[in-house]
Amino acid sequence: MQKIVDELKKILPFKNTTDIGDIIVIAAKEPQMLLYAHVDDIERDTSRKDEWWHVHMSMLSIPLQKVTWTLRTEQISGQEIFTMGGEERFIQAIEFGGASKANVSAKASKKKNISPLKRVK
Repeated sequence: MQKIVDELKKILPFKNTTDIGDIIVIAAKEPQMLLYAHVDDIERDTSRKDEWWHVHMSMLSIPLQKVTWTLRTEQISGQEIFTMGGEERFIQAIEFGGASKANVSAKASKKKNISPLKRVK
């Protein structure tokens, strides 16, 4: 599993934290899967002494599946590979910072009267 995580970290722009509204990558060894999920909500698990969280997610698959996993901070932020039912799992949020850069360049292009779109024939 560590090899898979290392490869993912080379190709995806991961965040160090996970917040409500984030898109996360979920990797599992058995059954072997790699998928995206949307973080719908994060609630503190008050029944435990340590910091555990109920992470409500919508698996971006067909059909859409809603799940709730109870995880520690290190597990939801990609700092730790963990097990569920004896099988290894990894989750981490993706940084989608490119959208704001695109907006900045589009505004700069408008000031120069240059279209941000390119015509392809």
